Amino acid sequence: MESVAAVHAAGRDIVLAADKTVVTARVASGATFASLLREQGLTATEVAEMAARVAAVFDLRKVRTAQPYRLERAADGVMRGFEYEIDADRFLRLSREPAGDWLATVLPIPKTRRVETVRGTIDRQAPSLVAAVDAAGETIDLTLALADIFGGDIDFNTELQPGDRFELTVEKQFRDDDAFAGYGPIAAAEFINAGRRVRAVRFADADGKPAYYDERGVSMRRFFLASPLKFQPVVTSAFSRSRFHPILRAYRAHLGVDYRAPAGAPVVAVSDGVVVSAGSSGGSGRMVHLRHANGFESEYLHLSVITVHPGARVHQGELIGRVGSTGLATGPHLDYRLKKNGAFINPLTAHRAMPPADPVPAARMVEFNEVRDRAFAAFSVPAVTRAAR
Repeated sequence: MESVAAVHAAGRDIVLAADKTVVTARVASGATFASLLREQGLTATEVAEMAARVAAVFDLRKVRTAQPYRLERAADGVMRGFEYEIDADRFLRLSREPAGDWLATVLPIPKTRRVETVRGTIDRQAPSLVAAVDAAGETIDLTLALADIFGGDIDFNTELQPGDRFELTVEKQFRDDDAFAGYGPIAAAEFINAGRRVRAVRFADADGKPAYYDERGVSMRRFFLASPLKFQPVVTSAFSRSRFHPILRAYRAHLGVDYRAPAGAPVVAVSDGVVVSAGSSGGSGRMVHLRHANGFESEYLHLSVITVHPGARVHQGELIGRVGSTGLATGPHLDYRLKKNGAFINPLTAHRAMPPADPVPAARMVEFNEVRDRAFAAFSVPAVTRAAR
C-alpha cells in the first residue's frame, strides 16, 4: 500500500485495478476517526473494533481538520486498510492481517534529505528578512531559524540596510513524490549587514548539544537578544529623556523603545530570567517584568496576551506574550524597556556590549576548524583561514 504521504487528490474515488478501490481525502471540519469510517459504510461494530486497535498507538482525539487520509477496499467492498497523516513526520496505518484482525502502527513518513545553498538580498522588492527569504523561494520557517541564529548580533527590526545579503546551507527534506517536507538544521550561515560580515556554523558544544559559533569558535548566543521581536516591525519611538506623548500631549521621558508590530505577534524573553510580575499595569496595559542575572531587568508593555506567570523561570527566546494595544496606546505595538541596576538604559545599544556564552573549548578547536571549513566550502567567499586569525 502506498503511503498517505503520497496523497495528492482529495474527496474522490480512484479505481486502480479490478481488485481494489482507493479513496483519498482530507479530514473535514468536525470529523472524527469514527465518523470517517461510518461515512464509508462500516458498521458500528467494525468501527469500534478498528478504533480500539488505533487507540493503543494513537490518541484519536488528536485527529485534525484538513489532514489527508486514505482508505483501501477490496473489490467485494471489504475494508483492507486505512492511513492518516498525523503530522509532517508520521502517519497512522491500520491494516488487516491474514487472520482478519486489525493491526495499527505509527510509522515515519519516508523522506530523503539533501543539503542546499540558499542566498538572498535585502532590496526595494524585498525590504525585510521575511520578504528576502520568500524571494529566495523559501518559507517562513527558514526565516525564523536564520533570525534565531543571528538574533544576538543583528536587530532585524532596526539594522537592515538595502544591499544586505545572506547565504546559508541547510538540510531540506523531501517526500517520496519529491514534495518539500520541511527543513533540517542550518549547517552554516552568513549575513552581511551594512558591510559587516557575520558568520555562524553549527557545532556540538561541550555537552554534546548543537549550538552556533562564529568562525573563531565564539558563541553566537549572547546574554541578551538584540530584540524581543524576531523581525520586520519598525521602531516608531526611540529611547528618550524627553518625548512628546501622543495621548497625554505633553513632553515626558520615554524609557524604552516602541516597535510597531501586528497585533498578536510573538514577544519573547531577551534573556534567561524570572518573571517578577505579569498582568495589568495601568497605562502600561498588560505588562511582563523579568529579572535577569548581573542586575538586568526587562519590561514588555501593552501586550494583548500574557503567557507566563509571576515566579516562573523563562529561557532566552521563550514566548512570554503577544503584541497588543492595551493601556495608553494608539495602536498595536510593543514598548520594550531595559534596566541595569535599577536605571533604565537604551535597549537599542545595550545588547552590543553583552558578553557571549561559552566558546568552543580549546581542546576541541581542531575539530571545530574542520567542521567550519567543510561547512563554508560551498559559500561565495571562503571561511577565514587559521593564519588570518
